[in-house]
Amino acid sequence: MYRYVASSVTGFVQQLAVGYVQHGHLFYVAGRIPERKEPATVDAKLIGRYGLSVSKWTRARHKESGRASVQYIRCGLFFVLIATRGRHEFFDHEAVKDIRRKPIRFAGYCIGYKRGVDRRWHASVRIAPDEYLKLKSYLVGLATHRSAENLAAEFQRIPFEPYAPVRRQLLNIHRAVNRARGEAGFELVPVAALRLRRRIVRPFAKSRSDSRPSVSSQDCTSEAQSVGPEQASQADDGVNLAGLTPVAELGDIHTANARLTLVNP
Repeated sequence: MYRYVASSVTGFVQQLAVGYVQHGHLFYVAGRIPERKEPATVDAKLIGRYGLSVSKWTRARHKESGRASVQYIRCGLFFVLIATRGRHEFFDHEAVKDIRRKPIRFAGYCIGYKRGVDRRWHASVRIAPDEYLKLKSYLVGLATHRSAENLAAEFQRIPFEPYAPVRRQLLNIHRAVNRARGEAGFELVPVAALRLRRRIVRPFAKSRSDSRPSVSSQDCTSEAQSVGPEQASQADDGVNLAGLTPVAELGDIHTANARLTLVNP
């Protein structure tokens, strides 16, 4: 059975970045299913149109013949179709984006594919630039108005999973907070206040390790409710899958346009 509905934001990001992008799925379209439409109907049309429900052995044969592998994943009403290099009708029908140039933004994360310090390409998961600046501003603003214990609790409540780029961002915020506290002569916040070890979750099933109440591990139903019209209005183009709502896929500066062209469900 083809599994594609993520049960949590944490699982969605993990499967997309670690399961797909890290294994060469770099070309995508993304969008949001309107609340008036039945997600299962849209899922079935996409999966059927691109023949996604096949065994791993069939996918291996397709890879040997130069055919692209296409995967579909959805969290709440937000979905991504993402493919490897190769021949596939997916590239003929969709306005495909390259994740190396246009990272996918979802739930405050920015998911891309970048060169690391070792000069090799890796999946990259970081806090999106605007979210990072808001978080940093918030915590630095509290730096001289809260106790070290209170600030440690604030750091513990940060919802983002600490992938390597996220860890660097959190450490930058931690240094900025302690710089402000040091200048004021206050006790510094220990680095132990940061959560620097990422949780591994089951992306397609709820597990105890994913039950922690935070935005990062909230179920996809509640996340779908948080993706509103203000996001949709930022897209360059509409999504043509029977009225699917466009969703902005923010990279460093530009927005991406995702176009789907299925018939009405």
